[in-house]
Amino acid sequence: MVGIKKAGYDVATPIQEAAIPAALRGRDLIGTAQTGTGKTAAFVLPILNKLLSGPRGVARALIVTPTRELAEQIHEVIRDLAAGTRLRSVTIYGGVGASPQIKALREGAEILVACPGRLLDLVNQRQAKLERIEILVLDEADRMFDMGFLPDVRRIVKAVPTQRQTMMFSATFPPDVELLASQALKQPQKIAMGISRPAYTVSHALYPVPAHLKSALLIELLKRTSTESVLVFTRTKYRAQKVAQQILRAGFKVTSLHGDRSQGQRQSALKGFKSGQHDIMVATDIAARGLDVESISHVINYDMPDTADAYIHRIGRTGRAQRTGDAFTLVTPEDTDMIRTLDRIMGETIKRETLEGFDYTVPAPPRSASGSRGRGAPREDARRPARPAPTPTRYGKNRLAPRRRR
Repeated sequence: MVGIKKAGYDVATPIQEAAIPAALRGRDLIGTAQTGTGKTAAFVLPILNKLLSGPRGVARALIVTPTRELAEQIHEVIRDLAAGTRLRSVTIYGGVGASPQIKALREGAEILVACPGRLLDLVNQRQAKLERIEILVLDEADRMFDMGFLPDVRRIVKAVPTQRQTMMFSATFPPDVELLASQALKQPQKIAMGISRPAYTVSHALYPVPAHLKSALLIELLKRTSTESVLVFTRTKYRAQKVAQQILRAGFKVTSLHGDRSQGQRQSALKGFKSGQHDIMVATDIAARGLDVESISHVINYDMPDTADAYIHRIGRTGRAQRTGDAFTLVTPEDTDMIRTLDRIMGETIKRETLEGFDYTVPAPPRSASGSRGRGAPREDARRPARPAPTPTRYGKNRLAPRRRR
């Protein structure tokens, strides 16, 4: 297939080797795999092979995914792999006007890549027709559960023909996702590619720091890190915007990706980060799943994620496709329980690092008697008492190389 060469594919990844033959035989599939393993091509290639024969201009394959960004990325993979086939895909998601999507549907496409809410809206308006769907893919099913989409997904499953091939991909399988799988798939072949721990291509380090010094330490890490592509994760939208502004003031080319940005702003941020216009992107977990950007060398967790699964998905943005990457996590005393969990998952104690020359003893800004935060103190730390920095255990040399200042 011309598209395979165009996309630069040479050797199949393990998930592709396992999933593609079963999918080509028409089997229903349940796939679990770490991010960055080539999962998208594992279902796109069988879809394209199936659609090469049969009617054109009608929707025959439906890929349901939780986020707009992931829908666009899958669409791009389809476009590359379908080169020379004249097969077309359209994306359907909210946050933008429906008119261009309706126009694309009327012009005819064989593959729909959709987020649940907007798809159901267009189905109810009789603009999207699902009665000829032959292949249904439910991608990032656990993420759709986390975002409250499972009721919509169940409605979509009921709206497509019962005689179809269904493939479900999910990093974890909470009970509701297990139930959906039992209802939507028939005698599925299960393919698991090791999701119990992060990718072996990623090196991990924890940086203990008092909460009020997190931003200062982050800036210093960025100054000393020899890299041109860094993804920084925060827990909240407010903090993502605030941290991005702090990084910008420090002289870096930075953008942000979070739910308070418009769809146009989010697309512009991703485009700028992918092209190298921005060296750093600060994001909430909206970007933790499915973000496909080549050569991200570092993921920095400004905030420790809430779960081990979230950690795995965040750091899965680096060390992709056999490349190596680094994951740095800024940790405070309140993160102790999650640190123990990560150590257990890794099967060893994650390295604790200190940054040479950084002053960990700077006191927290004073707060007024009314409880308001001192000038310059982070809002998120206002309700926490200042604590001294823990004495870190050091393992090996600091792996940070000097960074050329701009």
